[in-house]
Parts: sequence; structure tokens; C-alpha cells
Amino acid sequence: MNSRKIKTWAWVHKWSSLVCTVFMLLLCLTGLPLIFHHEIGHLLGTEVEAPKMPAGTPRISLDRVLDIAKAQHPDRVVQFASQPEDDDGLWFVTLTPTPAPTDDFKSIAVDARTGQILAQPKFDEGFMYVMFKLHVDLFAGLPGKLFLGFMGLLLLVAIVSGVVLYSPFMRKLDFGTVRREKRSRLKWLDLHNLLGVVTLVWLFVVGSTGMINTWADLLIKYWQYDQLSALLTPYKNEPVVAVNERASVQRSMDAALQQAPGMKLSFIAFPGTSFSSPHHTTFFVRGSEPFTSKLFQPVLVDAKTAQVTASPKLPWYLTALLVSQPLHFGDYGGMPMQIIWALLDIATIIVLGSGLYLWLKRGNTVPAAKKNPAHEPPQVPDTAQPTPAAAKAQAQA
Repeated sequence: MNSRKIKTWAWVHKWSSLVCTVFMLLLCLTGLPLIFHHEIGHLLGTEVEAPKMPAGTPRISLDRVLDIAKAQHPDRVVQFASQPEDDDGLWFVTLTPTPAPTDDFKSIAVDARTGQILAQPKFDEGFMYVMFKLHVDLFAGLPGKLFLGFMGLLLLVAIVSGVVLYSPFMRKLDFGTVRREKRSRLKWLDLHNLLGVVTLVWLFVVGSTGMINTWADLLIKYWQYDQLSALLTPYKNEPVVAVNERASVQRSMDAALQQAPGMKLSFIAFPGTSFSSPHHTTFFVRGSEPFTSKLFQPVLVDAKTAQVTASPKLPWYLTALLVSQPLHFGDYGGMPMQIIWALLDIATIIVLGSGLYLWLKRGNTVPAAKKNPAHEPPQVPDTAQPTPAAAKAQAQA
């Protein structure tokens, strides 16, 4: 690679890194506790769990669960109901002033066996909430998500350009060399390059999945406009089905699960909400394997008749989104994968911090001149240009 190309790649690497480094440091620092969000929730006592009961304990009707939750806030409507992935003895019911999307929501945790209210968790406060919001959208909603997505794109550019620059550099040194005997900046440069290579694949995966996750709102809206709207054409302009006109939700859920045998319920979107239609109760079911448990399939059930009307497969872009979300936080392999994710996250913090340090110390790459010129080493002339003495001799000749 010629010097001009190297300078171009160096410029790309420097500015893509500089622009995104501070935000990537923020994302790594906030992402570290999010890797262990369940464990931290247990430690802080904010994680809700259903009490242990003998296997086969009968469950009360879902209609009864919703009535119990709604009785706590009779002025609100039920927007969503969900079950944790690893605990089907618990229901979380979300109630809002209207079916429209809003940040004003109340959550009720109801025991699926006894109907007892276990908690009314507040997901919009506390340490983990602050970490989550900073990591996801900087408390700025969709603009914040898209901004962080752009920072993720710059990170990918910085990674690619760093690889291009590192390849010719490593021809001069053995892999993993850290020149500790040299000045501090050189040692940090070697450490920055070494950890950058070690975390290369992981950082590219986490950066790309994080960027995809920032597009979640737009991808869902596009799916609703592109595919879901076609399925709902027969119900266009119909009003939201009133609560007193709806069939049993339990019967609707049974019909949905019968339509998708072997799958488990993840969450329910009620008529008029952002994930459903005015005329349907939509059940999102998932597989039971580690991979398929992250992939949803919607089952649309007529809210009046409890009959399944459609069960469309998700398009590829939503499948990519659903795969990206757990992969970003290391949710596939249990605790071992979480620990690996955390160690790589810490290594990335060192990479980003050392890159920032190297830039701040860029003016100190050449040692300051010594006060006594007599002790200075002799200067080596540039062989490309004649020295003044040589020029004079040539002129005299």
C-alpha cells in the first residue's frame, strides 16, 4: 500500500474514531450492567418472581387475570399482557389511558395460578432504567436512537479502517508485541492495536447489531405499513372493538396456540394498540429452542369471534432485528456467554480509552530538544535532498 493510501485510511480512521469514541465509551459503560440485568434486578430486589408451587398447579383464566389487573386502575385500558420467557406462572399486564402508544403506563404483576397481585413494578425509574435509556436513546426517543445508530456506523468504519492500517504495521513486529521499554505513548499504541485485534470480531458484531437495534421503531412501522396493513384491509375504518363486545381472551389465546403448535406465548397486543389492529387481539408466539425463542410469529385473532384470521411469517428484516437484540446483550448462552461479553466489553473500553489517550498525546510524539546542544545526537541528513555543504561543492564544481 502506498503512502497516499495509508494517509487516506489514517484520516478516515482518525476522524471516524474521534467522532464516535465518547459515545461508544458511554454505550460500553452503560451496556456492562445491562448484560447482567436479571442478576442485578435480583440483587436490587426489583425482579418479580412467581412463588414456587407444585408442578401442574392449575391456572386461572386469563380473563380473570385481566379483570384483577384492571380493577387496580379502572380508568385505564389493557394495552399488553406478557409472560417472562422462563416463568409462565406470572403475567405482566400493561394499562394505559388509551390504546395509543404512550410513556404513561402502569404495570401489574399477577400470579397466573392464584390471581394474587405480586407487585406493581415501575420500569421507568431506578439505576437500571437510567442505564437502559442512556444506552438505547440518550433519553431523546427516536432521534436519540437514530443518532446512536449513526455513531454505530462510524464505529464500523473505524474498525474496517483500523484493520487496513494494522496489517502493514504488524509486518514489522511479532503479533502481540507491546514495547514496554519504549516511551509510554508507544506502549499504549501497541496495547491499543493488540486489544483492537482481539476484540475485532466481537466489536463488529456488537456494533452492527446495536446499529440494527436503533432502527427497531422504523422497521416495525414499515412492517405494519407494508404487510400488516394488507391483512387488515377488510377491517379498514372500523372502530376499535369495545371491551363488552370482545370474546373471551382465554378462548382467543387457546385458538392462537392451537394455530401454532409447539410454540409458547410471548405477549398479547389488544385491539387498537400499536402491534395490533382495531379489530384483532394479536398473540405473539415464540419457539422453545434457544434460537427460536427469540423469534416471534404473530397470530391475529378476531376480537369478536375468537377465530384466527391470519398468522403471517415475519419478513427477513424483522427476523434480523429479533436476532440482533439478544445477540447484542449476549442473551443466547446463559452466564458463560454473559461473562465473555462482559470481558470483551471491558477490553473495548480500554481500546476506546487508549485511542482517546493517543489522540490527546499526539503532540508529544517527538521528545523535546535537550537544553545542551553539545549533547544532542548528530542529525542525519535527508538523503532525498543535498545538504548545504554538498550543494556548495556542487556549485563550485
